[in-house]
Amino acid sequence: QVQLAESGGGLVQPGGSLRLSCAASTDIAGISTMAWYRQPPGEPRKWVAQITNSGFTNYADSVKGRFTISTDNVKNTVDLQMNSLKTEDTAVYYCYAYRAQYDYWGQGIQVTVSS
Repeated sequence: QVQLAESGGGLVQPGGSLRLSCAASTDIAGISTMAWYRQPPGEPRKWVAQITNSGFTNYADSVKGRFTISTDNVKNTVDLQMNSLKTEDTAVYYCYAYRAQYDYWGQGIQVTVSS
């Protein structure tokens, strides 16, 4: 079992920045892939960014150049640095982990971009 807990969400103005963090209950070195997804109001959940345990990263086109995913193997966290935020980035953000053919999800955290 892997438990994931997100933090760092909140309200920010357009153009601002937020940093989300996801703490894992286990050593993330043993997790194949960690990722962030988001679910805007009234829409399905969508993939945002991912990082493998070898450090390979990939991003959705909508966030490329603005968001950065990273891991801290000491703290066992995966972070999402979000810059140049837009109103369309408003969503519930979920942390995801894939290990040993199982999917694990955090409970989600609200990010609201509004003036």
